[in-house]
Amino acid sequence: MRVSDADREQVAQVLHQALSEGRITIDELEERLSSVYSAKTFADLKPVTADLPGSAAVATTASASLQPAPSRVLGLPDNRVGGHPGSAASIGVMSGAVRKGSWVLPQQHTTFAFWGGAEIDLRSARFAEKSCTITAVAIMGGIEITVPDDINVNVTGIGFMGAFMLEDKSGAPPAPPTAPTVTINGLGFWGGVVVYRKPAKDLNAPQIES
Repeated sequence: MRVSDADREQVAQVLHQALSEGRITIDELEERLSSVYSAKTFADLKPVTADLPGSAAVATTASASLQPAPSRVLGLPDNRVGGHPGSAASIGVMSGAVRKGSWVLPQQHTTFAFWGGAEIDLRSARFAEKSCTITAVAIMGGIEITVPDDINVNVTGIGFMGAFMLEDKSGAPPAPPTAPTVTINGLGFWGGVVVYRKPAKDLNAPQIES
């Protein structure tokens, strides 16, 4: 059985834990990590942690991989990536802008709200590229961005006399590394940008753009 990047990372975490517990040395960690990242099958991974408490994780992962699973768990391309990119901007100036339903997030999207608001919902969206960026700027206004819990999200914006924050309302674990990744940066000035992480929903909503 071939291994995915997610499988290699799981074994790498076992090795880093062993280092922190004093079970292996730095030299041993580097040597074993080299074997992990060059591994092609689960048989290649098993000897790397055979003498460590976390070795059962490799066997569990191998067993799980024999069962049917979503493509993003098996390390295959995510079927939400691809398609003709939607609009590159959502602008609400003394008004509102809404972008939700079935649409394709471009690799770079800018959302701007001035004395108004903007709502971006990605729960039924597709992604033009595996890694996309939303630049959100709210000046005396508000922007709400909803992301599904089965993608990766990085929030790096700045709040100045305002807020730029992530609220996780899903309670779900982090998405696998094979899932799409959305980075949200920008500025909240006398306003706010709030990113909500919520349970995903099916790709069956009608497209709404304004």
